[in-house]
Amino acid sequence: MTKRLAPALGSIAFFCAVPCVVAGLGPALVTDYEFESLPGAYAPLSVIGGALIVAGLIAVVHSFARFVVEGLGTPAPVAPTERLVVGGLYRYVRNPMYLAVAAVIVGQLLLFGNLGLLAYAAVYVAAVAAFVRFYEEPTLRRQFGEQYDLYRDHVPAWLPRRSAWRPPPASAV
Repeated sequence: MTKRLAPALGSIAFFCAVPCVVAGLGPALVTDYEFESLPGAYAPLSVIGGALIVAGLIAVVHSFARFVVEGLGTPAPVAPTERLVVGGLYRYVRNPMYLAVAAVIVGQLLLFGNLGLLAYAAVYVAAVAAFVRFYEEPTLRRQFGEQYDLYRDHVPAWLPRRSAWRPPPASAV
């Protein structure tokens, strides 16, 4: 329990500092949380938007919890995990946290009908893709070596697998 306390506190702090700002404060500054004047046919899109927000929030919280429970660390680059996180949603896609934050942003786009969020989402996706490609993947490769290579070979970065990947026993890697 105490081995997970520091990662849990660090993850909570990082959650407040990054996803809450990127998926909460950023869209708030763009939309001022005001609905655009849209036709009645827009109602189904706003329902889809609300569902994306809820699903994204659940997925990002779940992903953060995996870092604490499975990885014994945080998603923050300054306090990385001791173990490669490959459970939960990470069995389907390598970047569920980033996808979840994107879902929250796109959900707000659909809910509020503010096209400014389309540009915001595009900037977010470009920034995250560059971060993953040029920092995160090389760092994970250095830290976890063959274990990360095996994971990367079987789990796609952005489009989830249909079925969960099951890593081989630790002694096989």
